[in-house]
Amino acid sequence: MPSFHRLLCAASAVIALALSTSHSFAQSEDPGDQPGLVADDGYELDPEWRKQVVYFRTNEPPGTIIVSTAERHLYLVQPGGRAIRYGIGVGRDGFQWQGLLQITKKAEWPDWTPPPEMIQRQPYLPRFMAGGPGNPLGARAMYLGTTVYRIHGTNQPWTIGSKISSGCFRLVNADVADLYDRVPVGTKVVVRQKPEL
Repeated sequence: MPSFHRLLCAASAVIALALSTSHSFAQSEDPGDQPGLVADDGYELDPEWRKQVVYFRTNEPPGTIIVSTAERHLYLVQPGGRAIRYGIGVGRDGFQWQGLLQITKKAEWPDWTPPPEMIQRQPYLPRFMAGGPGNPLGARAMYLGTTVYRIHGTNQPWTIGSKISSGCFRLVNADVADLYDRVPVGTKVVVRQKPEL
């Protein structure tokens, strides 16, 4: 009987350890940006986040970009009541915003200089990183007004559809390259936190 009791205690200890480990993993901090990680461009997005043409009612003219942070979708308005819809990653809680801006600059394989406030939150980040496959900005970037925010690619395709960023909008590299080719500098960008009724 004592050996059974020891076995029961050992099993209980293993279960408790497993539960505490999974709990601490669930409570661990967001891993944040991962400079140097090369994107898996073969990553299969959930159908909800794949690029597609949808019916879309708006008073905005064709060519306008509308970002819906609540839906985690970016819409490029098309003629005839349609839009090209892309799945995006948006700002995590406390980092979401709304407003009306324009694309003021575009860059292919952009360099990245994290702003000081981001470095304060994630001290491991480089102070500068040249553009390339391991850069968190991904394959393309479209800069929004004079802000630090961008519409850009990502080296973490699995984050599309989540609240993950410090306020930028990220797309998988194939989608951001597609959007980049469709919109010029000067494009109007409407950022909404709540869907329009």
